[in-house]
Amino acid sequence: MALRGKSLPKPSMAAVSNRLTGMLRYTRFQLAVKAAVAVGIAWTLAPLVPGVAAEYPYYAPLGALVCMYPTVAGTARAGIQTLIGLAIGIGLALIALLFGGPTVWTIALIVGLGVLLAGIPNLGAGRDYLPVAALFVLVLGGDDADGYSYGYAVQMLVGVVVGLTVNAVLYPPLHLNGAVDGLASLRLTLARQLREMGMAVGESWPPEHEDWSNRRTELISFSREVREAVQLADSSRHGNLRRRRHQRDLNADFRALRAMERVTLYVEDMTEVLATAIWTSPEETPVPGTVSEALERAMLASAEAVETWDADTEEYAEAVQAVQELVTTMNGNASPDTPMDATASLAMSLRRIMRTIRTEEDQP
Repeated sequence: MALRGKSLPKPSMAAVSNRLTGMLRYTRFQLAVKAAVAVGIAWTLAPLVPGVAAEYPYYAPLGALVCMYPTVAGTARAGIQTLIGLAIGIGLALIALLFGGPTVWTIALIVGLGVLLAGIPNLGAGRDYLPVAALFVLVLGGDDADGYSYGYAVQMLVGVVVGLTVNAVLYPPLHLNGAVDGLASLRLTLARQLREMGMAVGESWPPEHEDWSNRRTELISFSREVREAVQLADSSRHGNLRRRRHQRDLNADFRALRAMERVTLYVEDMTEVLATAIWTSPEETPVPGTVSEALERAMLASAEAVETWDADTEEYAEAVQAVQELVTTMNGNASPDTPMDATASLAMSLRRIMRTIRTEEDQP
């Protein structure tokens, strides 16, 4: 068969994962630049705020910093949540001050209540600042707790507005490339794993190549990284001024992702089954020689089908035929003296992979 002895693709799973990590580092660099710009602008504007709030300029840079997230929507959400948590904490402290000045017992009680209230569902980033705001008002408010609370809240609001504006205007991040590259990399990684397992079946047992057998957990971890990349791409569109110029059907990406995640589970299961079959009973050869060639062809053909990921291609048709031939060969050679447990499990997984590709292609 033409696929036999085909050289493996150069990019490894580690290389692909490093590429995604590099993209995340670039995103972190962009975020660092924006945070620096936002903090500088907030510090410049803080003294210009009218009233008593001008006496507390240091809270404006803090507001800009705490709301800075990789996406515009994330920045807006974090900013709103922080302000809500801040308002609840300030209100809690002011209520306590109605009954007297801060004492050890008052501070302990209010901070404890603040930590409890921080567990409010959907408070998000605000949960960290609720007890902190209450503590600051009690300890730093002094004789003018009302003025301090007002200045604290207003300057944090100024910082949040500045942070959101900077993130929305200064090259707002649109992480579409991460989703595209991630899905393509996951597809190629799955194909590579199938191809290496197919080549291992065709070697003398135990096979010389063992790298594929150590990737069971790596496959799942990598699929999670790709899901994070697709989710980041989706969230980065919300409130982004650049989304109209960069249109992409992320619903289709999510459908493809879910399909590839299912295939990842099948391939992971195949990896475990084949590795167990090879290294727990190599002498008995749990994949009989009468079906090993058919199994090798089916795995290699399935690798090509996964790599193309198109049910209308010749590669897919050849893979379906190869899997069917494997099932026919397996059924024809099954007997009490010829165990087919491992082969049957592998064949079932291959059929599921083919069905998943077809189902994903048929979805609108």
